[in-house]
Amino acid sequence: MVLTVAALRGALGFCSRVPVGRDEAAWEAFRRTPAAMPAVAYALGALVALPVAAATLLPVPVPSPTVAAAVPAWLYLVTGITHLDGVADLGDAAVVHGDAERRREVMKDSALGVGGALAVALGVFGLATAATVAVDLGRLSLVDAVALVVAAEVGARGAAAALVCVGEAPHEGLGSALTAESGPRGLIWVALAATPAALLGPAAAAAGVGFDAAFVPGAALAAAGAVAVVGLAWANARLGGVSGDVLGATTEVARVVGIHAGVIAWTLS
Repeated sequence: MVLTVAALRGALGFCSRVPVGRDEAAWEAFRRTPAAMPAVAYALGALVALPVAAATLLPVPVPSPTVAAAVPAWLYLVTGITHLDGVADLGDAAVVHGDAERRREVMKDSALGVGGALAVALGVFGLATAATVAVDLGRLSLVDAVALVVAAEVGARGAAAALVCVGEAPHEGLGSALTAESGPRGLIWVALAATPAALLGPAAAAAGVGFDAAFVPGAALAAAGAVAVVGLAWANARLGGVSGDVLGATTEVARVVGIHAGVIAWTLS
């Protein structure tokens, strides 16, 4: 599997609203290269971390509520809300009584239910609260704060890419368009693309620009991997496979859980 420019451009167009242009060649190259998702997440993570860096570098303290509002707003401006829609759909499906077919029917309904509203609210709240603590980390070491955000983004995209490699779609759609082109061997390339994110902390510590919590990015990455495992098991049991909504929700949940895991690792260091 080769990470071509076309595959990276396709992944960036899929994962964000960055104006890289979209065409059939880039999409096809991306479909065959799930490792492109964590590969482009390094740049995306650095972009997403800008509000944290700004709040850290400003000469006057930025109130926590301002940071809590700015980070999710900026994140969804950069990445779009397509994946967040997956959180809403899975939230609705999770509270439905019935079999996998019934849950899939609910996910296709454009109306937002209580389960979906709660899932989105919890996701945004979790991101906002993690952002405020990431700024606290940034005031001690900006490099470590940015490394945490980048690692969480890489982990989130890597989690979705892992599901593309091992999952099977229950119906035609975005999920099948991606999972049909990959297999379990693709996990090796996804891991190779994502693993350097765990080394951001040790590298910063070795260079003398970070503090002694070198395992913080690794904690974020490991937590995202755990979300992928749980998400795959839940999707197979409750939905009959991995759909596009599952991929989107996995990305959003893994990002939030990854940042919180890194923050917890920081507080314990």
